Order: sequence, then C-alpha cells, then structure tokens
Amino acid sequence: MKHPKNIFLIGPMGAGKSAVGRQLARTLHLSFMDSDDELEARTGVDIAFIFEKEGEAGFRKREAAVIDDLSGIDGVVLATGGGAVVDPESRSRLGGRGFVVYLYTTVDQQFARTNKGRERPLLENGDRRQILEELLLARDPLYREIADLVVDTDGRKVHSVASEIIEKVS
Repeated sequence: MKHPKNIFLIGPMGAGKSAVGRQLARTLHLSFMDSDDELEARTGVDIAFIFEKEGEAGFRKREAAVIDDLSGIDGVVLATGGGAVVDPESRSRLGGRGFVVYLYTTVDQQFARTNKGRERPLLENGDRRQILEELLLARDPLYREIADLVVDTDGRKVHSVASEIIEKVS
C-alpha cells in the first residue's frame, strides 16, 4: 500500500466525502479541498447553474480542470464530486497522484442522505432512487478501478470512517 502525501476521496453523492475529508485533514494536519466548492468559487455560480447553462458535458469539462489542478497540490485531502471518475483523465490523475479512498454507500443510504436537499442537479429530473441506482451501477466499477482502499460508510459516524482510513494508511 502506498503511503499518502495526498488522499483523494471518491464515491457517490451522499457517501460523506466532504465531512470525512474535513475530519481527515484536521487529524492528519493536511489541507482540505472540495472540488465542487473550488469549481463554484472559480466560476462564481453554483453547480446547478452550470448544469443549467452548460449541461453535464460543460460541467464535467470544468470539473476535470479543477481535478487536474487540485490533485497536483501536495499535502491535501481532496473530496471529489460523485461523477469525477467519469472522465478517464481525472481517474488517471487521481490514481497517479495520491492515495484514493472509495467511500462506498448503498443506494438506500444515499437516498436518505440526499433526499432533503435540492442542490443535486442529476437528481432533479426523475425518480431520485432510480437515478441513484443507475449512477451507482455505472460508476461503481470506475471507483473501484482507481481505489487503493474501499470503506463502507453506511450507518457510520464521520469520526469512525476517518479513523478507519487513518489506520489503513498509517
């Protein structure tokens, strides 16, 4: 297992990437970055607006540029968007530049964690549970392709997940 100078968190929406990432960064004394937050800061608009104006393809192009930039920084815990792994170059960069942790969660857990919010553009047009099922089916192999570690987050507290990751990378 490679020792991480960077830890990249991947996984579906609702897996806890941002919360776990913040905890990891605090504990390991690393910088925390969130690719979605960085994309919004760079563009001055939220992700939903980018999806509305540029579609998913436009968003993914912007996301890939942010992933390229942020994954090149040393000493960072990076929480990525759920679809960051769709782009082959982003997968290659993440897999080659740091220790990749796939935060796995079931569709039931994703649904429970994302059902109240309306800031997830991919879930706005159709049956949310069915969309989550389809996304996980398509993306799970991509997450696993680059993951150095897979951690199940279902029903777990942030501290517990972060502690498991720290134990495995130490």
